[in-house]
Amino acid sequence: MAHGFSSYLDHFGFKQRPFSLTPDPEFLFWSDTARGAYAMLQYGLSTRAPITLLTGEIGAGKTVLLQHFIEEADDDDSLSIALVTNTRPNTREILQWLLPELTQSNLSDESKFLKVQEFLIQEFNEGRRVLLVIDEAQNLSLEALEELRMLTNINLGKEEVLQLFLIGQPELRDHVRRKELVQFAQRVAANYHLPYMQPETVLHYISHRLKVAGGRPNVFSKQAAMLIHDVTGGVPRLINQLCDMSLTYAFAQDDQVVKRATVQSVLDDGIFFAPVRD
Repeated sequence: MAHGFSSYLDHFGFKQRPFSLTPDPEFLFWSDTARGAYAMLQYGLSTRAPITLLTGEIGAGKTVLLQHFIEEADDDDSLSIALVTNTRPNTREILQWLLPELTQSNLSDESKFLKVQEFLIQEFNEGRRVLLVIDEAQNLSLEALEELRMLTNINLGKEEVLQLFLIGQPELRDHVRRKELVQFAQRVAANYHLPYMQPETVLHYISHRLKVAGGRPNVFSKQAAMLIHDVTGGVPRLINQLCDMSLTYAFAQDDQVVKRATVQSVLDDGIFFAPVRD
């Protein structure tokens, strides 16, 4: 492994790392479940659903799917998107997410709500809908979720002026089902849960990322891919990590193919850290 990193890419003919851990829409793999989740986001937007939920386990690919959706939606001049990526438990800053200048004011919560209502109606009158997207929404308190529901109640006649997309881990669904949030749950018009990948999907996922990076799609043997699935449970983030390490081992051994034995060597050396799964 004394060779430089550029040689690691050159060895396999890659133009870039195929298994970076940073979410990148360029590498988005359209599995059946990813297509289903994306179709649900589009459905929620086009039908003007008050609240749309997208959930999935940690590392299941929610963020990269969301990034792609927002990139596509940004081309729509009739849509204003507010994206919140860092939420905290018990937050009371819902209104300021939509209207940042409220952070500089000493208005009461009621006055801030009226200011936001004026903003939403103004956007609507100028031909724009407002979409508030909250990532890691499982961190929101019950109080914050109730405040969000109240915002989605703002409408002009039959037209709602605000749509809400909540993206989060599975516990978000549990929160929404609590009896304290029955009114919130009634406004959820679209929802989808993104599961982990099945074995055959993992094989196609690996080949896809290899091709996008400029390499051969069959660098990993099928047996290697099956072992990677078994160890990672089909979690994309863990698959990327183990594949990257396996490529490094194959390069160090001057192999052109990552075999099952290559992956096993990574596991035997204990450098791949996988969380305990149920």
